[in-house]
Amino acid sequence: MSDQVNTADLYDERGEELESIAVQFQNLGGHTHFSGPVRTIRCFEDNALVKTVLNTPGEGAVLVVDGQASLRTALMGDLIAASAVENGWSGVVINGAIRDREAIARLPLGVKALGSNPKKSAKTGVGEVDVELIIDRVRIQPGVMIYCDPDGILIER
Repeated sequence: MSDQVNTADLYDERGEELESIAVQFQNLGGHTHFSGPVRTIRCFEDNALVKTVLNTPGEGAVLVVDGQASLRTALMGDLIAASAVENGWSGVVINGAIRDREAIARLPLGVKALGSNPKKSAKTGVGEVDVELIIDRVRIQPGVMIYCDPDGILIER
């Protein structure tokens, strides 16, 4: 992919215009480099909103899910990830866990998460969509650009 962004080079060019998330997310999707405008979800051990949002047109956006760093249940599995691909999402960053990691690794989708757990989450729809998130003291506003690669995650201020 010729237009892939290298976060180290981007930081060297733009410096303080960008914030770096220091949390060591794992690269779990088939695409290691991905970027796009941010959409957000805040939820806790409930993935109904993740499924709903990824079933809508992504138009190259990256969904950032603040699952409050819980690894007790998965917030995305292979079926939801496949729907993200079908709907044109660039990637998903989950401050939490996924499941079906081998299947997700084969999809043309950027995925960063803290880890994996085979346990399903609740599906009650509790949470918030398109709200400001703070992960690792970095403010993430819907609509700002996010850049992800194996080195890490950069967010526009």
